[in-house]
Amino acid sequence: MTYYESTGHLLLTPVDREAPARAVRLREMGLGERADAELDAFARKVAQTLDAPYAGVNFVGEERQFFAGLHHGPDAAANGYPARVLARDHGYCPHVVVRRRALVLEDVRDFARFAGNAVVDESGVRSYLGAPLTDRRGIVLGTVCAVDVVPRRWGLAGLTTVKALAAELVELLHGREDRRG
Repeated sequence: MTYYESTGHLLLTPVDREAPARAVRLREMGLGERADAELDAFARKVAQTLDAPYAGVNFVGEERQFFAGLHHGPDAAANGYPARVLARDHGYCPHVVVRRRALVLEDVRDFARFAGNAVVDESGVRSYLGAPLTDRRGIVLGTVCAVDVVPRRWGLAGLTTVKALAAELVELLHGREDRRG
């Protein structure tokens, strides 16, 4: 889906009509408001599995994104990336959420829509791989993603892996919800 402003300019971040319902669901599940050690561990698993320096479990709200799970290599502190909170128009996870499908960007500079994103200039992001976290009600809560500062050929194996990791995480989140009951 391509969305345009009334002036005819391409919107870099897609319109998210499901954001209000997602915000309610995230509150019900107790997600998206604080860092979570279990989700940090899951992000570390994503990074290790995909051999990526950065990975996250990101819940996309109406106004912002929150990485409840985050993993980064030792060089991350030097440039402040990645942060737990990002504006909704930063990064690529909002695209995954609205599209409701995984997104593979081997080199973000190859796509005008994605090359102009603030995370490219501010953080040096060059490659992205993310899959939606779709709950049992059909609501996309956020993403599991991996990021690199160099172009990456994620390939079909990377896509299959990130989708499997997303499915695994959704089961973990459902288990938590059922125990809270």
